[in-house]
Amino acid sequence: MNTTVDHREELRFAYGTFSLGSALIAASATGVAAILMGDDRHALRRELASAFPDARLVLDEAGLEDSAAKVVAFLEAPEEGLDLPLDIRGSALELAVWQALRAVSAGETITYGRIAKALPVTATAQEVGAACAANVLAVAIPCHRVLKADGSISGYRWGVRRKRKLLRLEATAAAHSLL
Repeated sequence: MNTTVDHREELRFAYGTFSLGSALIAASATGVAAILMGDDRHALRRELASAFPDARLVLDEAGLEDSAAKVVAFLEAPEEGLDLPLDIRGSALELAVWQALRAVSAGETITYGRIAKALPVTATAQEVGAACAANVLAVAIPCHRVLKADGSISGYRWGVRRKRKLLRLEATAAAHSLL
């Protein structure tokens, strides 16, 4: 009789669909640990496994139905905010970058260099870019609001097309809120 107990952390996950594709929402006992965007649910599942290699992943569509609905609504209207606890994990530099990014309001943008200069730790624009690339909490940590020094759009973990659309969506919402 095998009585082996799996002591790995459990991450429950579910899928949602929004105007820019599919989303995978993963939650730990602490809060939402990942919001991933893409076009292929199998690829999103592999991305989650890669980001959390030591976790036991459990599909829980019913248990995460409310959280997934809130995340999808948030992805459609980031300016509304996300009223769910987050489980943010990263290195000290990543956490500093992500905290700075969370202070950038919907509809606004900032450069990699400006973020680097504003950090309480020494960092380059390239290191800020690497922290953005490591982010697994799409839109909740708004890496899409970061631009190159010349104001142009550069790479984005979930595709430049999504980054452009997110920025347009937020700019439109910001313009309407001024009316």
